[in-house]
Amino acid sequence: MKKNMIRIGIAALLLAALAYGWSTVSELFKASPETEDIEELEKVKPVGPSFSADSAYAFCEAQCNFGPRAMNMPGHEQCREWIVEKFSQYGCKVTEQHADLTGYNGTTLKSTNIIAQFRPELTTRILLCAHWDSRPWADNDPDEANWHKPILAANDAASGVAVMLEIARQLSISADSTSFNPQLGVDFICFDAEDWGTPQWEEDQTNSGDSWALGAQYFAQNLPEGYEARYGILLDMVGGQGAQFCQEIMSQQYAPAIVKKVWRAARQAGYGSFFPKKDGGGITDDHIPLNQIAKIPTIDIIPFHPDCPQSSFGPTWHTVDDNMQHIDPNTLKAVGQTVIQVLWTEK
Repeated sequence: MKKNMIRIGIAALLLAALAYGWSTVSELFKASPETEDIEELEKVKPVGPSFSADSAYAFCEAQCNFGPRAMNMPGHEQCREWIVEKFSQYGCKVTEQHADLTGYNGTTLKSTNIIAQFRPELTTRILLCAHWDSRPWADNDPDEANWHKPILAANDAASGVAVMLEIARQLSISADSTSFNPQLGVDFICFDAEDWGTPQWEEDQTNSGDSWALGAQYFAQNLPEGYEARYGILLDMVGGQGAQFCQEIMSQQYAPAIVKKVWRAARQAGYGSFFPKKDGGGITDDHIPLNQIAKIPTIDIIPFHPDCPQSSFGPTWHTVDDNMQHIDPNTLKAVGQTVIQVLWTEK
């Protein structure tokens, strides 16, 4: 539809040229809404290395091979060791922030935030983050028999960690090139205990909002000494089929300039169709404590499915179908290349 609109707009301008002369057409061109589409197409100027969707897909699958990574489960600890090893392999300084956190029902959660720093000696830093724990219950599954089963969490949350690992790999290969700011450091934070929020079957939902993003809350309240970041980008469910990433409302409220920066980068990288300039919903997610407590302006790249009857997060959200069969390498590529565009154009 957009291409047809552009063609029609150009044809109209040519006809106007014959009737009114090029000077008048110039003014019409400035005012034409179709002109914005043409200008956006002209802005496709990707920079930085090519994000490997195959590599990110493999990172996602490797996490799922540990099985469910819900708090206090064996797969959780095995995956933690693997994530630490991979970031270390790509030249990052890795530290672990351990804490005993309390779940909505009083359960003690053995939590670990994984902090991987590329160029840790630099003071100008960009924060990328995602949660790495999986949901203990498929409480949004259409089959009630599955509500108490843990989910594999290929999209929610392995995809975000996978994209960050591939970016770390690309940084380790090509960051010494002249195209990457030599004074810029990057932090990758894998938040734990994000998905232990109050399940839908609980009758008492009074304080359910505070039961999510526990690891991010802890990090924001216990920042490493002297820690600062220019801004943050949260990656949540960034590998699902049919995903589009609208501009999440809380991100617009706390960090509108970063929303604009990232969505512009998506168009420049050639992935504007995945990042429409439309409002999404308002989300309680890891970016909230980063904004409210740590005062780091942070946005959330998260899918929005307004017409999905199962959930606005998509049909596999918190269901047993959140597995590798529903991960799309094209979605991983769109998000990963967009973030690379952001990093490689940062001054």
